[in-house]
Amino acid sequence: MALTEKKSHFSIWKLFLIVFFLVVIAFVTTGTSVISDVKDIEIAEDLTIEIPDGAGASVVSELLHENGAVKYPTVFKICSKAGNFDGQYKPGPITLHSGMSYLSILQLLTSDRNTVKVVVPEGYTIKQIAETVASSGLCSADEFYAVLDASLYDYRFLKEIPERENRLEGYLFPATYEFLPGTSAQEIADSMLKRFDEVFTDEYYKRAEEVNVTVDEVITMASIVERETNAEGERAKVAGVFYNRINANMPLQSCATVQYILGENKPVLSEADTQIDSPYNTYKNQGLPVGPIASPGEDCIKAALYPEKTDAFYFLLGANGEHIFSETYEEHQKAMEANGL
Repeated sequence: MALTEKKSHFSIWKLFLIVFFLVVIAFVTTGTSVISDVKDIEIAEDLTIEIPDGAGASVVSELLHENGAVKYPTVFKICSKAGNFDGQYKPGPITLHSGMSYLSILQLLTSDRNTVKVVVPEGYTIKQIAETVASSGLCSADEFYAVLDASLYDYRFLKEIPERENRLEGYLFPATYEFLPGTSAQEIADSMLKRFDEVFTDEYYKRAEEVNVTVDEVITMASIVERETNAEGERAKVAGVFYNRINANMPLQSCATVQYILGENKPVLSEADTQIDSPYNTYKNQGLPVGPIASPGEDCIKAALYPEKTDAFYFLLGANGEHIFSETYEEHQKAMEANGL
């Protein structure tokens, strides 16, 4: 969820008062952690809290604290008092996310909360995300495309992405977002990139270094896995099969990469489809495609970083909706015949 920052109605003396209190509390208690929490709360995942009718600053600050959203309820009450937010809280649900400031929470608490929900499912492409954002009425697809320039944003993972079309493909993280009316296209895109930055932790960066792959290669593999299987228990094994093919200098032959080129989920590819000249065609080119083909969820990112060790080199979707894995091409052919393929 992203919020458009409104102009603060703090007067200079009130702002000074808040800073003074924060500095005093910071020195007396936990150093800079108070100011850090005021500017940027940290929660593991989006949190929805129901605000009771008639609740004041004391009740709400404790409610936020109990739910792990606000570490320092007393400081929150000071900010509410100094900013003239007391007595203006609106009842109903609010959804908080990591990175919100106390000010943005207070603005949300006192707004009519006529937020616009944007749902980005796992496996969506930039094109699908742009269409989804446009359907929300917040901005047009063209306005959204116009801000998908990596140079506009400052995130660690963006520094490794090579020059190519759709450089942000795969990095607009799939999640449910809520935006205030008037939120700009760039703020929307930034919220999605920020969410990716929160999900792709230091542990994941370290793991990528351990297995000698770039973040971009991880997300590329994860995006293929995302489009190849919906089964939670198969993701790591599918990743293992694709890594086996790469290590054996075999083409990945992922239908999902060709479907990305075609711009449609064609159930059966023709011979001509597999011969399309494109850096995304894993039938013609060995190794990973030039970049991600969709936005993968965290489970697929984990699968790409921690693939299952397997002797399988092939898999196909069986009649029962589960994938059948084979170690040899002969086994794979038999599995195809048994499933009428």
